[in-house]
This record gives sequence, C-alpha cells and structure tokens, in this order.
Amino acid sequence: MDLLDRFRAWLDVSPTSFHAAAEAARLLEAAGYVEVDERAAPERRVAGTRGFVRRAGSLVAFRVGATHPAAAGFGIVAAHTDSPNLRIKPRPHLREHGYVRLGVEVYGGVQQATWVDRDLGIAGRVVVRDGQGQRAALVNLRQPLCRIPTLAIHLNRGVNDDGLKLNAQKDLPAILAQSDDKTAEPLRGLLAAALAVEPADLLAWDLSLYDLTPATVSGAGGEFLASARLDNLASCHAGLEALLASDGGEAAPTAVLALFDHEEIGSTSERGAQSAWLGHLLERLVLDVPGDAAGGLPRALAQSWLVSADMAHAVHPAFGDKHDGEHMPKLNAGPVVKQNASHRYGTEAEGAAMFQRLCEAAGAPSQWFVNRADLACGSTVGPLVAAQLAVRTVDVGNPMLSMHSARETCGTRDHAHMVGAMAKFFGGMR
Repeated sequence: MDLLDRFRAWLDVSPTSFHAAAEAARLLEAAGYVEVDERAAPERRVAGTRGFVRRAGSLVAFRVGATHPAAAGFGIVAAHTDSPNLRIKPRPHLREHGYVRLGVEVYGGVQQATWVDRDLGIAGRVVVRDGQGQRAALVNLRQPLCRIPTLAIHLNRGVNDDGLKLNAQKDLPAILAQSDDKTAEPLRGLLAAALAVEPADLLAWDLSLYDLTPATVSGAGGEFLASARLDNLASCHAGLEALLASDGGEAAPTAVLALFDHEEIGSTSERGAQSAWLGHLLERLVLDVPGDAAGGLPRALAQSWLVSADMAHAVHPAFGDKHDGEHMPKLNAGPVVKQNASHRYGTEAEGAAMFQRLCEAAGAPSQWFVNRADLACGSTVGPLVAAQLAVRTVDVGNPMLSMHSARETCGTRDHAHMVGAMAKFFGGMR
C-alpha cells in the first residue's frame, strides 16, 4: 500500500485509543521492534536496539542511537491516541417506551450534534474473569448497532433557527434494541458472544461508540480525506511512519515516539502526558545503554528536542474571521507551526526555526498558526511534556476542518509532508 492507503487503513482499524496502541505495536513488531516488559530486570541495549512499551491506550517506542543518550540526547516525537467520543457507562441499559438505550458519558470536547442519526459501532477494552483472576481483551463490534435519533422537525419546529441542543444525560443515550423486557441487557450478550465468554464473566469495560464510516478520499481532485478521529490519529501515524522510515545512522540520536492516551481530558493519568511515565522510561534507557552515562537523564534531556504533533485549525471558508489574518493555515499547504505567547503551545523561535528547516529538507512547505488575540487558545501534550522533562519543544500539526466532529477532514497531501519532516528529525537533523 502507498502512504495514503496505509493512513486510511490505520484510521479504520483504530476505533479507540486501545486499538490504536495495539495496531502501533503490530506495525512496530513487523519492523523488528520488540515489546519490553516494564517489570523486567534491566538489560543491555546497544546501538540500534529497537523496542517499545505499551500501557493500554498509550505506547512509547525507541531506537537506540549510535552515541549514548547522555552525550547525544533524545529526538522525541509525541502525539495522542485518544479522540473525543461517547463512553458507555458501567450499567448502561436504559429501558423506555419499548426501546433499550445505552447511557453514555461525554469524553472530551465532543461536537455532540455531529453524532446523531449515524450508524455507530462499539469498541474498546473489556475485562473478563479468567480462572481465579482477570484478563483484558480488545473488542470491536464493527456493525451498525446503535443510533442517536433526532426528534422530527414537526415536533421541534425551531431547530433550524435555534440550533440542535442536546442534553448529555437525556438525549445522547443511543438506541441499541427494541424490547419490552425490563431486565434485558443486550450489550452484555453481544460482548460475551464476541469474546466467547459467559455474560456473567464480564467484569468491567472501557467502551466507546464510534462512527462506522470508513476513511474516504473526497473532493473533485481527491484533495481531501474525511474520517473519524483524525485528531489525533493522523499525527500518531505520521510519527510511526517517520520512525520506521528513518535510517538511524551515525548522526541520529536515540529516537523516541511517545503516543499518549487521555490528552482530550487533560492528560492526568498514569499513562498520560502529565504523568512521570515517559521520564521513567527515558531514565531507564540512559542506564541500559552501555557507555558513559555520567550526568544521567538531566544531561541527556539538556541536549534533547521534543516535536509535539497535534492537528491544527485550518481556516474555514465561511469563518475566516475566526483566524488571525496572517496565520491562516490551509489544507494541503504543509505542516503548521503552532505558537502562543502564554505557552499553550511550547513553541519558541529556536524550535520554530528548526522545524521549518526540517520541512525544507524534506521538500515540504510549512505554515504558521497563532490564535486570534481575542480568543482563548487550546493546548496539547507539548507544554505538559516540556514541563515534566524540562526539554525544548516545538508544537506542530497538520491543518484540518471540523475538529472534534464525529467526522473530520484533512488534506491528502499534508500527511506525506509531515512524515518527511519527522523522518528528518529522527534522522538527526536539528
């Protein structure tokens, strides 16, 4: 498959952060990377050693450079695997007027109206009884199981003037089945059948609804790609492709790809960007690589760079006034350097200059995004990791429309540009 086809396949097999991390692990293993058990005793990791660590929906991969990290630092690319969605509650079955609906919680900044009147599947992680213990299993019910129907316009005459207003508790539960049985739990039966276990052995789950429509190339010239979860699976895939494409030669530092879960809800978890997890893994690398480790992790980080990649706001054709006039990213015009004076993005001049040179070396154009001065600015993992590790950081991302919609849009040419720039970075260019 070419890059665009691999990108589309990645999006389609990653309905949740758990599936994204599992697919990243599969791709890495196919390229010779070996999964590392965090609980195992230290081992010698010579130049060229390739490995990864996975925690549920997060993953960190590494390739040891020719020079010890304490002397050459790390080249880190970070992104996040999660996207806004609707999470299914632990006791979700709601029985009303002959329907069985699934109660949900809103995860992240969901554009709720984009989730209605769509065919929705169910995916995530289920913990089941295993003898005297338990085990976790991934599940993907990739079929049109659920739907959140809107009220007919005849019963809601003002909807076009007032906009569709949804109450998360009352309106977002999704219809799963039709039944007058007041004890019916069809979700439990579906999950048990998919996992070949008894319904009573389902102990708990982390499940989400997701849009079933595959990633699709669109536009008169095939210039657009429409998909769910572009924010931020697009950046994760770019980082993976770049790591696998870079050569790890003599000039390359130890390359690290950090894919974090939970960015959309603040990153405060044991595997999120605000945790100590990445720092612990980098410290272990410094100690496991033979050679002069004098000065340890602080010395390595003082020579390191972080490229934080999260999707950027493309200018909307109907809402150009929402952008600063000199900072209006366009689809298919290259990766975007994101900067904010209050450090909602971690970019300063040194990092911005470096990333523009990476783009130039890759033959890619680049753009700028700075928020309007009278609007609040979003953020991402860059400032969080920068503060945790005291590492120099630049925040970048490819431009997109409909961010946080159930279905988003990006440009088909930008992905290759981002992969090229990141590959130069992993290859040692600074």
